[in-house]
Amino acid sequence: MDSRGSELAVGPAREDALPASAATAVKIVVVGGFGVGKTTLVGSVSEIRPLTTEETMTEVSVGVDDVRGVERKDATTVAMDFGRISINEQLVLYLFGTPGQQRFWFLWTGLFEGALGAVVLVDTRRLEASFDVIGRLEAGGVPFIVAVNVFPDAPAHPLEDVRAALDLPAAVPIVSCDARSRASSRDTLLALMRYLYRLSTQSAAPVAASAATE
Repeated sequence: MDSRGSELAVGPAREDALPASAATAVKIVVVGGFGVGKTTLVGSVSEIRPLTTEETMTEVSVGVDDVRGVERKDATTVAMDFGRISINEQLVLYLFGTPGQQRFWFLWTGLFEGALGAVVLVDTRRLEASFDVIGRLEAGGVPFIVAVNVFPDAPAHPLEDVRAALDLPAAVPIVSCDARSRASSRDTLLALMRYLYRLSTQSAAPVAASAATE
């Protein structure tokens, strides 16, 4: 018997292997209410085959999951989505998409552990679904930006009007995003990285000033 025919593949596929030049890996979470496009964003931007944990919705979810505005949705994330994108040759982002329903929020603690920041996806048809999500991030001290996912049948509002509706602080960036588009999703992640960099430089400035006066 030819032993070569019985060998099993070990490790990631060649196209999924981490680039040898990668020096820094950062964990980012993508959060939001039910049906706002988290799985779509992770899948559109990931350079590897994304890991998803979507399950078909059944009659059991009737009256439990709020499907207003997303009545055609027939599957839901029950654990997490996972993807990866290289920002440049040295910096790699690991993306974790969270389940949107409150009954799965007990999983958030583990998913947020070690995360540098978050993208909050919102749907203008159901802004109220984002209030508790943003509140949990603020309570946990997790830096975040808000990305308004552009749905074809969703009402369009100026971003500053959405900011006011969500009662977002002026310092928190808010951007428009098409989660189906790799370029748009990548731009959203870059907006988060720029915000995190700005926060890091702001926190470092007082420390440097204090050291200079000693």
